[in-house]
Amino acid sequence: MNGLLTDLYQLTMAAGYFQAGKAREIATFELFVRRLPPNRNYLIAAGLAQAVDYLLNLRFTSEEIAYLRGLAQFARAPAEFFDALARFRFTGDLLAVPEGTIVFAGEPILTVRAPLMEAQIPETYLLATVGFQSLVATKASRLVNAAAGRAVVEFGTRRAHSPEAGVLAGRAAYIGGCIGTSNTLAGFRYGIPVFGTAAHSWVLAFESELEAFRQLQQLLGPAAVFLIDTYDTIEGARKAASLGRPMWGVRLDSGNLVELSRAVRRILDEAGLPDAKIMATGDLNEYKILELAKERLPIDAFGVGTELATSADAPALGVVYKLVELRSGGVTRYTAKFSQDKETMPGAKQVFRFPDHDVIGRAGERPACAPDGTPAEALLRPVILDGELVAELPGVASARQRAQESLKRLPTACLSLFTIDPPYRVEYSEEIRKLQESIRDSRVGAPL
Repeated sequence: MNGLLTDLYQLTMAAGYFQAGKAREIATFELFVRRLPPNRNYLIAAGLAQAVDYLLNLRFTSEEIAYLRGLAQFARAPAEFFDALARFRFTGDLLAVPEGTIVFAGEPILTVRAPLMEAQIPETYLLATVGFQSLVATKASRLVNAAAGRAVVEFGTRRAHSPEAGVLAGRAAYIGGCIGTSNTLAGFRYGIPVFGTAAHSWVLAFESELEAFRQLQQLLGPAAVFLIDTYDTIEGARKAASLGRPMWGVRLDSGNLVELSRAVRRILDEAGLPDAKIMATGDLNEYKILELAKERLPIDAFGVGTELATSADAPALGVVYKLVELRSGGVTRYTAKFSQDKETMPGAKQVFRFPDHDVIGRAGERPACAPDGTPAEALLRPVILDGELVAELPGVASARQRAQESLKRLPTACLSLFTIDPPYRVEYSEEIRKLQESIRDSRVGAPL
């Protein structure tokens, strides 16, 4: 894994830690979201598999080290620092919530405990992969919820912010509840069902629309989906229906979906094709799908591209990676920020999930049981210990199932497409509160 795939300041800090003799101090960082994006009542955690792969394979090549040596920022760095980069391996611990877990603002998604230099350098990559995939998985779940039982397929690679982002968007969308993706590499790499038949260019490449449909049917048989709006949607539907079986159905990509879906359904039924399906695509999002679903239209599936692969209404996630503990010489120092709107809580934590609320407590703390005696579920679990993988990572199908089960347990109000305040009760334990106050007291009036 490319060691330079990070922000420069992660590496200048690493050099500084090394020079100051702090590189081997044991640091604990936590990755979490400060605030949920607009109109989001929860997040689905995703991206753990890529985070693990990164940590286990992070290396610096001789060419990369030579490049760093030539930068002005490293002119004063000790030669031994570059030797350390050549030997760099992640030897620490990673605790994480399983992919597909519902999380809320303030709750650690990942905890990294490692020598300070090793824990600092991964920040940028971890924020990027967990933040992006969690954002898309959450968006997918909203689309699926709005579809009210109709299938949703991820179609967004062509609008994604890079080809690789398109692959990861397909992966995250499947975890979030989509039935599959148009991205072939995502299907190959992660075993996700893939969907897609032909575009408007296919129809335009033939002398007639009917011939284009006939050739597609010969090629794909029961998997054929006819794109019927290249010229005239109603006529396109009639031509597709005239071919009879085999076919999956037709796709509507433009126009008034309310009127067209009903008209096309009648055409298919009158042709003796009641099992032929209708897919709708074309700049859809969860709010448009919600309105279409309310109309009880004969639409069987939705394909969503731009709005899903970019999470267009909330394209960024306020995910952060903060130092909460530092151990040196057998002494642990707890760290916290007190800056306005960016306050953090000190100490390594655990998230304890009860049937109706969460408690963020100190790692190792034993929370009280629920009133009915139900013990809390500890969400953060060991994944890497001493640089070695200690947990089997479930595949995307298992993560998807976990997400679906978790969503079923959420209060109905949390599934709203609009912000509920507060959407779900999350509180800090008394131990965490006391630790924060002790650190605040020690910092107030501290000498410069």
